[in-house]
Amino acid sequence: MRWIVGPGDGRTVGEVLAGAHADAGAVREGRVFVGLRRVRRGDERVEDGDVVDVAPPVSPTGQARVLLQNEALVAMDKPAGMPTIADHGGAAHALLAQAALALGVSEEELHATSRLDRDVSGVVVFARSKAEARRLAQARVDGDYARRYVAISMNSPVPGAGTWDGPIGRATDPLLRAVGGRDPVDAKTHYAVRGTARSDPALLALAPVTGRTHQLRVHAAHAGAALIGDTAYGGSKRVVLPGGRVLEPRRIALHAARVVVPDARGGSLVIESGVPEALATLWSSLGGDSSAWKEALTCALP
Repeated sequence: MRWIVGPGDGRTVGEVLAGAHADAGAVREGRVFVGLRRVRRGDERVEDGDVVDVAPPVSPTGQARVLLQNEALVAMDKPAGMPTIADHGGAAHALLAQAALALGVSEEELHATSRLDRDVSGVVVFARSKAEARRLAQARVDGDYARRYVAISMNSPVPGAGTWDGPIGRATDPLLRAVGGRDPVDAKTHYAVRGTARSDPALLALAPVTGRTHQLRVHAAHAGAALIGDTAYGGSKRVVLPGGRVLEPRRIALHAARVVVPDARGGSLVIESGVPEALATLWSSLGGDSSAWKEALTCALP
């Protein structure tokens, strides 16, 4: 729903929404925007000509699971289809809201130290204080925050192992990214093929060194190995098997399987999420060997 503020509509977002008989809970749920700015309070001022958008509510997709929690952080297992933080559909269906609910704290007390795209699953770590968020941010800079992903690509990249280091910038579509796009920044991903299926799909082990938007998806696609289900970057949303059976995964075949972070005492915390049933079934249906998952999780990368 969209309104262009005019004379007599009110001088605050709340007054505009009341006059339009909009959902009274939309501001609280993070679904109201003035232009591109998310509205946090109903008494925020508006001017004639401002565009006020109210997005429809979105129900949670799946149930997130707590993998680890202590006084410093909480690690969640995010299902595919759920955003990490609030989006245009609001905040209630996001992983951040589920983590806060599980801990009995406010969302403002949690800080995502990395994010997964909506249609990607796996481990997401939230710091429980700004100081802890800064510590983990420094750990990423120092190379002490390690991540291992597994993915199923449409084709096997050549060579079968190495490092993708093409700089990533904005694509023509500002919501997407591209190797060599506008205002590129350095990006680096270690990869290895750990299994191949009958019609050339490959099971990949991936370890991002940097954390650019859509980095793994962009690097894989640029290498000719777009991920199954990743239609934004050239992957197919369906796979036709030799016998004619059609597979439609309804998600991107990418999973954050393990995160290793330093703890405050000088040790390391290893946080793992098992391979989702949807991806395991997809791989076996393609004719892939189930042992390849373990190899993808444990193999050394360049």
